[in-house]
Amino acid sequence: MSSICHPHNLVTPATELKNFGIRVKLRSSDPFCNLVVNNWQREHWFNSANERDIALVKMSEKYVYFRPGDKPSLDFEKIDK
Repeated sequence: MSSICHPHNLVTPATELKNFGIRVKLRSSDPFCNLVVNNWQREHWFNSANERDIALVKMSEKYVYFRPGDKPSLDFEKIDK
């Protein structure tokens, strides 16, 4: 397997089962919706609720390269197994 630049860029799916997640959904008003499948979403899984909650805060912060007036167009939802 080749090395990767950042550990969060997985080249193979994680096999470990984790119980605390975040579901990320794209708002229908985002122009990116025209480029991805209808109802696009992504799930991120964590070992603990605390780990998940910390990641959620970081994920939902305003992106450092936003221009003035740009607004996030992602919705985040906590999920538990």
